[in-house]
Amino acid sequence: MLIRRRLAAAAAALVLASPAWAQEAFPSRSLQFVLPYPPGNAIDLLVRALAAEMSPLLRQSVVVINRDGAAGAVGSVSVARAAADGYTVLFVPALVASVLPVTQASSGLRVDSFRPVCQVFNNSMALVVKPDSPIRSLADLQAAARAQPGRLTYGTLGVTSIPHLAMEQWAGAAGVEFTHVPFRADAAVMTEVITGRLDVGSIVLGSAAGRNDVRILAVFDSERHPDFPDSATAVEQGFNVLPASFGGLFVPAGTPEERIAALETACTTAAGTAAYRAAARTGSQPANFFLDRAAFTRRLQSDVETKAAQLRRLTLN
Repeated sequence: MLIRRRLAAAAAALVLASPAWAQEAFPSRSLQFVLPYPPGNAIDLLVRALAAEMSPLLRQSVVVINRDGAAGAVGSVSVARAAADGYTVLFVPALVASVLPVTQASSGLRVDSFRPVCQVFNNSMALVVKPDSPIRSLADLQAAARAQPGRLTYGTLGVTSIPHLAMEQWAGAAGVEFTHVPFRADAAVMTEVITGRLDVGSIVLGSAAGRNDVRILAVFDSERHPDFPDSATAVEQGFNVLPASFGGLFVPAGTPEERIAALETACTTAAGTAAYRAAARTGSQPANFFLDRAAFTRRLQSDVETKAAQLRRLTLN
């Protein structure tokens, strides 16, 4: 009896020591989805569409907050420091775990700062040239780079951005060197390509949607994108290089398992709705943009390993 009373007392003490929110039904109030980028772009459209579809499923309002700065680190850090109660959720590419902990180490972000919930976007990367460029394939680009080592230029939306790492991955596979010129957006990169001030641009494929002033040299994916059926993949051209900017919902490490499961269930249903799929198509998402938590976690772990090797090479070079 004495042992039983002690166990009961210990259990009661644990309950009293737990945060008050740990005992409440979830969710019992509104949630915040933090996007660490400015409004008005494709990823902003996706997070707002997802929030709108998840709100009735969770029976609570879901408010989207744009918290831009430091290449996504400002908003990401704000979520990492928030209470791990499931009410503050991050909508972000996988780089929050695979790139920012390395490039923004002073921010305090770590590989394990967050736990993935579900993947709801998957952006392929692409290489573009001006329409009248003599370079018409990856073989042409490889040959031109070999003839002028380090003299050909390419642009991306920033140092250690996914387009930058994509180009570096392909250049490594091709055994060639280029000079990197960073910008702040894909639109600026394409403008420089069109004018001939850059030889090639490495961009997010969706940025080329509806444009006929650039030629897509290659798409980094396993199969052709339905929005760009005439654009060959790098795989088709002999290079098994498939970098992508994928991502979705994350919560702070320490969030209770049952709350993550509740968010995943709502996310799975929301991502399959006609409204979210329409937003995904507008943003040039492929048909297989969604992954559940288990598959998303596995892909994230693989991306962390791949990006770590790439970032080490860039640092050494």
